[in-house]
Amino acid sequence: MSGEAQAEMNLTLEVRRDDLGRARIFEEPLAPPGPGEVQMRVERFALTANNITYGVIGEMLGYWDFFPAPEREQGWGRLPAMGWAEVVASEAEGLEPGGRYYGCYPMARYCAFKATPTADGIRDDSPHRSEHAPVYRAYVETAADPLHEPGEEAEDRHALLRGLFATAYLADDFFAEADYFGASTAIVLSASSKTAIGYAQRASKRGVEQIIGLTSERNRAFVEGLGFYTSVLCYGEESELPTESAVLIDMAGNGEVLEAVHAHLGDRLAHSMVGGMSHHDADRGPVSAGPQPQLFFAPEQIKKRSAELGREEYQRRLGAALEEFVAASPDWLGIERSSGPEAASAAYRDVFEGKTPPSVGRIVSLH
Repeated sequence: MSGEAQAEMNLTLEVRRDDLGRARIFEEPLAPPGPGEVQMRVERFALTANNITYGVIGEMLGYWDFFPAPEREQGWGRLPAMGWAEVVASEAEGLEPGGRYYGCYPMARYCAFKATPTADGIRDDSPHRSEHAPVYRAYVETAADPLHEPGEEAEDRHALLRGLFATAYLADDFFAEADYFGASTAIVLSASSKTAIGYAQRASKRGVEQIIGLTSERNRAFVEGLGFYTSVLCYGEESELPTESAVLIDMAGNGEVLEAVHAHLGDRLAHSMVGGMSHHDADRGPVSAGPQPQLFFAPEQIKKRSAELGREEYQRRLGAALEEFVAASPDWLGIERSSGPEAASAAYRDVFEGKTPPSVGRIVSLH
């Protein structure tokens, strides 16, 4: 084996699949990588409401299967998170220790998977990952990453924003392809979420006539201060929405709010998109008026646009947009860093309970 991982216990933050508010630190001996595997030391990862969304729709879209928990049958699961890791041991041909990679990891100190070299990094080819979208199995080596910006601050912002912004970019791209379904207004639920902010920035840049954000009273001033929304309403004010044709992008997953918007606009809603579920504890169900909401699965749009534009051109366009968004993010997003199992558990609890303000991005390390 080339390289050797530090002899210590591996710690992983796990949650109950049927009760996402219950979390624990699972401790197990750190085993060496198996044949064809690399062992990654997870330096740090971003913890946002999007990680909770992975849990909410984990059974439906397979997120619980990315990193199966040893006690899965007892109801425990491991949520994926975007972050940075280094290869510390390898039994994979052509892969030596030392490379650093951006990608999707468990919330852990270490992880191991069956790795295959690619043009710009490695791919997780573990048998249980074969059905998962390529974007979640790809790990980009820092040295070959055209989007990489050196330094802790820049890397942390990428961990927090790169994946979420890609979803935002693709949502706007989806609407633009359809000429916004003939609508000149976009309504955004959970307007303070990072994905919603990214979407509003893109829609604003595109020149969408009205971008209306709905948020809580607590976050209203923050959302108004962003400068991306033409107007901001609070939950409960849905009846004040203008009644011309509009598209809806729902990052909240709150059935009550969604129903209120649908009831107010009815068939004047040209398209209703579900892009996130920041209100993880809210009831969800069919709406009584207008088009039924459609779940937006970003990897499908990535696949489509990469085929149409070519992978390099798609990456170039996304990269330019991401660079602009990240560069401006210090205006509205500060970073709080947490290290160690106790701090990681506390950070997860704060995010789950909605106690992390939208102006804060959490970066966590189990080390």
